[in-house]
Amino acid sequence: MIDTLIKPMKAGLIGAGIQASLTPAMHMREGEAQGFSYDYALIDLNQIGATPEDLPRLIGEAEARGLAGLNITHPCKQSVIPHLDELSPQARDLGAVNTVVLRDGKRFGHNTDWWGFAESFRRGLPQAELSAALQLGAGGAGAATAYALLSLGLERLLVFDREPERAATLADSMAALFPAAHVEAAENLVAAMRAATGLVHATPTGMAKYPGLPLPANLLAPRHWVAEVVYFPLETALLHEAKRHGCRTLDGGGMAVFQAVGAFRLFTGREPDANRMLAHFNMLAR
Repeated sequence: MIDTLIKPMKAGLIGAGIQASLTPAMHMREGEAQGFSYDYALIDLNQIGATPEDLPRLIGEAEARGLAGLNITHPCKQSVIPHLDELSPQARDLGAVNTVVLRDGKRFGHNTDWWGFAESFRRGLPQAELSAALQLGAGGAGAATAYALLSLGLERLLVFDREPERAATLADSMAALFPAAHVEAAENLVAAMRAATGLVHATPTGMAKYPGLPLPANLLAPRHWVAEVVYFPLETALLHEAKRHGCRTLDGGGMAVFQAVGAFRLFTGREPDANRMLAHFNMLAR
């Protein structure tokens, strides 16, 4: 375990357009609650005029400054991989890293996004029917949510994306990782919603800068549970409509919190208080 009481903790987040991120506040508040100094810096590519090509320099600077780790977000989750020494099995499976531990001169890549969604789902939608689910979106967030649901025992996953080739690629990769499940790309949204008992939304639609619904509201039915990854705002247009149609819902806040819980554990070697971090997030997100 890292002796954080002797040496103040330092970590950071690398990504583009991250000034509104709540991750630093969650990490630092939890460190304070556990009695140690924790400095968490934003390394915003947009602010410093950098690109993913600058990752070797940025990671090297983080190591030189004594950071214990880095969170990684868009657009660097894939491009960071060649600059790491080791990957966790989940990061390797997903081909994406959101947490880098810097220790003993080595760089260890992890993915806590999938666990963050899985833990949020387990807590927020207990006893959810996992016979069949439709997922909208096959990007980086979609890979994490698909992996999470299949890890939780989802029997059938239908993947829909505006770019059909992306849906097919994700479906093929998940089918290879979870051979006991049935995973396929969906071409007909109406038919897929009829077959599904749940809906996972993993696109940016519903964010303040991408308003609207990702599918027609009349496809929602009371039998559907609806899980969201967007958390700005916490109640998206999709969740509003889902509640109106009698669906059980899960907002995107839990995924944001629990990925941070996982990263805190990896960076510090200490067990975070997940409920405390969740309560802090909910206060910040009001």
